[in-house]
Amino acid sequence: MKRIIPFFILSFFHFFIFSFFHFFISQSFANEKLNLKDICSSTYSAKRIYGVHPLNDGERYSQLSADSKQIVAYSFRNGMETGVLFDVAQTRGKVKLDRIDGYIMSPDEKNILIQTQTKGIYRRSKTAVYYIYNMVNRTLVPLSDGGPQECPVWSPDGYMVAFVRDNNIFLVKLLFSNSESQVTKDGEYNKVINGKPDWVYEEEFVTDRSLVFNADNTMLCWIRYDETEVPQFSFPWYKGLNPSRDQYLTYPGEFEYKYPMAGEKNSKVSVLSFDIKSHQTRTMQVPLEQEGYIPRIFMTSDPTKIAVVTLNRHQDRMDIYMANPRSTEARLAVRDEVKNYIGENACNQMLFFDGGFAMCSERDGWNHIYQYDLNGTLKRQVTKGEFVVTDFYGYDAKTSSFYYASTQESPLCRGIFKTDAKGKDTKLSTEKGTNAAVFSKSFKYFMNVFSNLQTPPVTSLCDERGRSLKTLIDNKELVNKLSQKELGTKEFFTFRTSNGTELNGYMVKPASFSPSKRYPVIMFQYSGPGSQQVLDSWYTGNMGGCIYEQYLAQEGFISVCVDGRGTGGRGAEFEKQTYLRLGQMEAEDQVETAIYLASLPYIDKNRIGIWGWSFGGFCTLMSMSEGRPVFAAGVAVAPPTCWRYYDSVYTERFMRTPKENPEGYDVSAISRAPQLSGNLLICHGLADDNVHFRNTAEYTEALVQADKDFRQLTYTNRNHSIYGGNTRNHLFRQITTWFKTQM
Repeated sequence: MKRIIPFFILSFFHFFIFSFFHFFISQSFANEKLNLKDICSSTYSAKRIYGVHPLNDGERYSQLSADSKQIVAYSFRNGMETGVLFDVAQTRGKVKLDRIDGYIMSPDEKNILIQTQTKGIYRRSKTAVYYIYNMVNRTLVPLSDGGPQECPVWSPDGYMVAFVRDNNIFLVKLLFSNSESQVTKDGEYNKVINGKPDWVYEEEFVTDRSLVFNADNTMLCWIRYDETEVPQFSFPWYKGLNPSRDQYLTYPGEFEYKYPMAGEKNSKVSVLSFDIKSHQTRTMQVPLEQEGYIPRIFMTSDPTKIAVVTLNRHQDRMDIYMANPRSTEARLAVRDEVKNYIGENACNQMLFFDGGFAMCSERDGWNHIYQYDLNGTLKRQVTKGEFVVTDFYGYDAKTSSFYYASTQESPLCRGIFKTDAKGKDTKLSTEKGTNAAVFSKSFKYFMNVFSNLQTPPVTSLCDERGRSLKTLIDNKELVNKLSQKELGTKEFFTFRTSNGTELNGYMVKPASFSPSKRYPVIMFQYSGPGSQQVLDSWYTGNMGGCIYEQYLAQEGFISVCVDGRGTGGRGAEFEKQTYLRLGQMEAEDQVETAIYLASLPYIDKNRIGIWGWSFGGFCTLMSMSEGRPVFAAGVAVAPPTCWRYYDSVYTERFMRTPKENPEGYDVSAISRAPQLSGNLLICHGLADDNVHFRNTAEYTEALVQADKDFRQLTYTNRNHSIYGGNTRNHLFRQITTWFKTQM
């Protein structure tokens, strides 16, 4: 006993010291501060699975490995690896790769297009060097030796690849030793584009390819863009850093491209076909209103029918024609006319399957799915009710069931649903928040990504009833990392404006929040038509997890975001009330938000700021000059300041042309410059191909002439996203410092 008791006492002493030390360390870490540079360098980014491709067997999916060296197949049922489809170390031939950027499976899954040396052009377009990988003999050969390629597409039988280079279309036939032929020869930069969209089509119709085969592999069809008469825009290139453009060491350079502004000429578009056997090129006789658009063409299950989608310039009437690529005859199948305008995602919510197709329409005031046969006969309205279909995932021909995401639970949520042949709706997602799905080709399984305001993305495999089979990613590492930080509380709220409109918002309060104190507020918003910032999602706020808002909370601010009139998720009537007068209602609602916040006992009404990016920058300027001086300070990043300076497709969708709606265009940030109230910081990239720096240049000149003080920051060679090197860290430091010093 004399020996045991001292040992017990010593062990207890060690345990006490260890526990105290562990508690002390834990408490110290729990009070760690967020670092802005870490935030801007994606230190707190959630893990996701990217590039998931469902395989033909209906049981598996493929994805690119984390080190970009392999394409790996996994089971939809249990998430287990079932094989390696491609490995840079196991290829045969002279070509040797260190890593790859992406891949495109052939329809029969016998070959893979391997993407390397990718270089971005605009938001979606890119050039890359592609290789054909044969999965049987593991050979890797170049798709073409003539230079980098764009937007390649497989023929349905997997024996041909068409692609674009230098605005022309080329065709490679695998059965003829990868022989390459040139389909078009009239392509020329800033004049004619074949098979890929021009700038405004890419940006505003959300596409990077205008090239399809027909169903029996005999014809190649594409949209031709003649942009010869489209006005040209240019901006300067400087040497810069990260990356350095050394060719401009002595003299600056210039980038020139075609950019149609509101009311100006667009590309003249037409649809052409190429007979692969006879090499004959034809122009399809698609009726098109003068200055109308062809936003998309689709292959159908009938080789005599290519679906051609057209829009009038007002974008309130969409026609779907079935065009014969041989006879060139085009017959109207469906005409969809809605009040005010058709949204930008209409073509991305269109799916063609054997014997028919389905599309989404807001014809009854809510975005719903409609099913047609290939002749354009309506078979049924698939979804009905006062909710919005936000994503259309697929159609199971065996059960006549449709799969989609919608706002059935709440405008703030996204659930995964199935509607069967009898019209019965079944909710497949189990958690309330934001869900997104990738279905197996058999629809027996789906990969679901769930998150909400408090929960980072959880990626799970589910069966056809929505039951979870396996969790692939739970982001617990991120949860643990954030648990060591001094984080505030995130919560939703609603309020009514003075005109009776109920608006949704979220708020992030400091960890040490006390209702007896008064806090400064920073309001963030985007406010653009159909957008939503207030969502029950981890990706609400800036950079995921409201992480920038948490940083501001750490600095003593309350962060607030409110979706005003014109935003999405609440049906066409709520969204489209801003039609023809962009910025007016949106600014009123942000001012009303500030007035509401000022009424709360814990808000310092004299220290309310507002900021936003792009449309959010525009709304910031409009709100600060609305007439009611409620904002002490604001930051506008890359703002359009006059809609006459912005592109035709986007602007006219909501405003029509300046000639048709001069009063609407006259209400702008520039015209309101003399009314600016509050301390303003305006930031812009000099190489912004989307919202040109010209917007800031003209606006700040208006401020100068109105004798208004402001501060301006420009970012050399940066586009609309303003990133690269240390740029993001610098930008967000300026935003934060501005609010800390100017309110």
